[in-house]
Amino acid sequence: MSKELLITGGAGFIGSNFIRYLLNNSAYNLTNIDSLTYAGNQSTIKQFNEGENYRFIQCDISDLQQLKKVFDRKYDMIINFAAESHVDRSIENILPFVNTNVVGTVHLLQAVLEGKAKKMIQISTDEVYGSLKDDEDPFTERTPISPNNPYSASKASADLFVQSFLHTYKLPIMITRCSNNFGPYQHPEKFIPKVIFSAVKNREIPLYGDGLNRRDWLFVKDHCRAIERVMEAGRPGEVYNVGGGFECSNKEVVMTILNYLDKSEALIKYVEDRKGHDYRYAINCSKLKQQLNWKPSYSFQESIIKTIEWYKQNSQWVNHVAKSR
Repeated sequence: MSKELLITGGAGFIGSNFIRYLLNNSAYNLTNIDSLTYAGNQSTIKQFNEGENYRFIQCDISDLQQLKKVFDRKYDMIINFAAESHVDRSIENILPFVNTNVVGTVHLLQAVLEGKAKKMIQISTDEVYGSLKDDEDPFTERTPISPNNPYSASKASADLFVQSFLHTYKLPIMITRCSNNFGPYQHPEKFIPKVIFSAVKNREIPLYGDGLNRRDWLFVKDHCRAIERVMEAGRPGEVYNVGGGFECSNKEVVMTILNYLDKSEALIKYVEDRKGHDYRYAINCSKLKQQLNWKPSYSFQESIIKTIEWYKQNSQWVNHVAKSR
């Protein structure tokens, strides 16, 4: 009998890629729930045909009454992708981030506590660790949580609730913390899609500060494989870092895209730096590699080309999603 999975936020970027991956590579029964905000667009999931092993329910995890209708069956696992995730938006208005990222996560934890699901994976972010200096070692799972912006504070708060339910109620819960994802179906307000979209259209590319802030970049398909490994072989109570192993500055990312598209560096427009802008993220994912036998399958150069070509070929999707903001 196939296992029942509840995937929250499955119309968003990483969640929809994960569903696509499972539909192509597994026999799980999938229930996808999403509130369908601007970031979780119906056009992203319309290709998932309703069938015996997939269904979609529009639901906001911060609304208990809506969430009740989802638990018409017992799930083997909840994978919680549902989140408000754009730092700039969190600086403008934190409440949606608290409602979805914190309150919504607590509702899911309560469902596990009540026996409506056997296990849960909380999909988190390396941003909960804060910022690194050039001479500091990458984040490990033992790095203290130290968020520096409202978005990362909301994700860190959710992680703390997960850990509190783990230790108080001994629930079989795991946390994954990933570095910066990129790939198909990412909202065009995000950094890499925005750069690609602007460059193709010969529009100015806004770059915060001096462009030297550094990030570790992870192709979303590799992230999906990592989550599957955690789902199938991860140990309850553990935190697993997921990184792409490619750290570079924001300007280097922009130049990689411009060079591939044969566009001029003159398109870059340096703008006032973001408030509370973390300087550097770098992630050590040796635990995931050693314990669960995972490693990235794609190089940054290979995956950024795949991403650029996908956005070029799917401009209709990009335009539709951009208009729904």
